[in-house]
Amino acid sequence: MGDTWDRNREEQVMRIHRNGCCGLVIDIQERLFPHMQQKEELLKNSLLLMEGIQILDIPVLVSEQYPKGLGKTIDPVKRALKGIDPIEKIAFSCCDEPLFSEHLGRSGFRTVIICGIEAHVCVLQTVIDLLATGYLPVVVSDCTDSRKRNDKIVALERMKTEGAVITTTESILFELTRKAGTTEFKTISRLIK
Repeated sequence: MGDTWDRNREEQVMRIHRNGCCGLVIDIQERLFPHMQQKEELLKNSLLLMEGIQILDIPVLVSEQYPKGLGKTIDPVKRALKGIDPIEKIAFSCCDEPLFSEHLGRSGFRTVIICGIEAHVCVLQTVIDLLATGYLPVVVSDCTDSRKRNDKIVALERMKTEGAVITTTESILFELTRKAGTTEFKTISRLIK
């Protein structure tokens, strides 16, 4: 199948294939999460996304922004991630944290499926930096949020304009699954219902 995405092609192939992907959960932390505009939807969809991509054997990276001040990843997300250690950062963009860049670079994955907060700060800056370094960020819109609704709307629009793929939880899970009739499809279908 080749690369998931080729930035040099005049017409970009945007079909997302799971063999070239990793997930990224950005800063869903104790002192940030309660202030999100649509926190219940964010949590429900993020947990669904995490479970779905793990069913599909897609590895996940997790970041925490200054955990001393903003707290750790919230418990439901920690449980869903099954012991994945977060990468601490103080820069807004995950790409400015050397440990994150090292992990991502070593992984060989070129497509990064993203959920997290805040859409207009850490998510946006990470997306822009991923694009600048040849990755394809796939932002799951119903798994991102900000304190203010307009900040999220504007951030998603900018990410799309910059070249990120914007999608939803259900859409990306079925795109990664590719066909009905498999055990993975049946498991993910049950999750979504």
